[in-house]
Amino acid sequence: MNPNKFIPPEEIYWELFDAVQLSGIFLDSKTFVDCIPKRPAKEILSDFYKEIKKDDFSLLEFIKENFVLPKEPKPIDIPENLSLEDRLHAQWELLRREPDVDHPDSSLLALPYPYIVPGGRFREIYYWDSYFTMLGLKVSGRKDLIESMVDNFAYLINTIGHIPNGNRTYFLSRSQPPFFAKMVELLAEVKNNEAIIQEYLPEIWMEYSFWTEGETEVHLPGKRYKRVVMQDEDAFLNRYWDDEDTPRPESFLEDVELSENSRRYPDKLFRNIRAACESGWDFSSRWLYDPEDLKSIQTIAILPIDLNVLLSETERILVYGFRLEGDHKSADKIEKVRNNRIEAITRYCWEEERSIFLDYHIKFKEKVDRPSLAMLFPLWAGLATEEQAKGVIAYAEEHFMKPGGLVTTNYNSGQQWDAPNGWAPLQWIGFEAFWNYGRRDLALTLAQRWTTLNEKVFERTGKMMEKYNVEDLSLEAGGGEYPVQDGFGWTNGVYLVMKERLSENSAS
Repeated sequence: MNPNKFIPPEEIYWELFDAVQLSGIFLDSKTFVDCIPKRPAKEILSDFYKEIKKDDFSLLEFIKENFVLPKEPKPIDIPENLSLEDRLHAQWELLRREPDVDHPDSSLLALPYPYIVPGGRFREIYYWDSYFTMLGLKVSGRKDLIESMVDNFAYLINTIGHIPNGNRTYFLSRSQPPFFAKMVELLAEVKNNEAIIQEYLPEIWMEYSFWTEGETEVHLPGKRYKRVVMQDEDAFLNRYWDDEDTPRPESFLEDVELSENSRRYPDKLFRNIRAACESGWDFSSRWLYDPEDLKSIQTIAILPIDLNVLLSETERILVYGFRLEGDHKSADKIEKVRNNRIEAITRYCWEEERSIFLDYHIKFKEKVDRPSLAMLFPLWAGLATEEQAKGVIAYAEEHFMKPGGLVTTNYNSGQQWDAPNGWAPLQWIGFEAFWNYGRRDLALTLAQRWTTLNEKVFERTGKMMEKYNVEDLSLEAGGGEYPVQDGFGWTNGVYLVMKERLSENSAS
């Protein structure tokens, strides 16, 4: 076995890593950490120490000589006269990756089955993206790819104990919003076989154990360990976290520069930056003490609505799986934990005055007054009461529904998970939230606005985007640490499933 299989690039290349990432020779910090070495890392590093002493040494040329730089995938032939839907059915092949070759000293964690990547700079599988991609694969009739992606995630759980942010060594210290159980449920639905849930029950349980690690060690209200927070005697809730507190290898220069301009302890800043990446909302005013200042990020001090709803869904599916197995003792135990979690979500995150769900601040012991689309997750999962849902939907319709769909927050902070941007996964969460509670008119309006925006941008650019400006339809989305990406797995998936729902309801 390759001894560096699970070691991130900064620990393999040491001074070479620092030299490259701080030099700015690549516009994107992710470029170098995705390079494939042409020979063993020890040899490259040894030569670097010799070559750097020469007057004519060129760092960029050294990298080009010793590494294979990331390449754009070869284009595929798609007829020009296809509808956008048909084009996207075909475009899965552009985003498809075959089982990986395990290159020594590469950051890529080789996966044994085919999978879909988001596109652009995102050359690997991403955890929560994949659920929304799978929704589109279902519409495309590609249950083979859904199954192989679920199998890849099961492989990662069995190999490293959890699903990392993506299949890279530099992502191992964190996960992403836990959709694995929902993926298994989707696969069971696609194959019309509830025994699928039993088949993957060990992996669902193992992932759940990752998220709840430390529950047995946290005995007093207010205590916390990694992702687990004991709020009171009846409730364990969860937060986003990262096991490392150093600059992110894939955004090394950005993190170092941010830290240099901050008065905070670097380890605390980096931990909170990384935890926001685990949330998938990297970055948003939702995580910031000062909504205009990324240096004030406080992710690990916040109990997020969406994470706790997702874990309640994992618990629901675990209960169902254990009952299929005939293990009613385990099912009853998890069901009690789930009920406590749901009650705690209302206790800590429900604001009566505006009738909305808000995140909760652990240290300040109060709700965070930053309304966001996370408030729709309890409705998406069917956890809200009819009265709660009525209030949330009214608030979302008034404050978040825009000409192009749902805006992520109402803060225009310059961060990409804020106004004026809308994101495909949150449009689907909103669609199902409205649908579940009798506002099918609003769900269909949302689907119409979002798919129309996708179509207009595609007509203008020939691309499906990672995110969209839902407030001013003539402008592109902005914000973030990198240029707007095209591709794009979850956008394609949500577009296809929304078009299917629109078609079904126009025919009925």
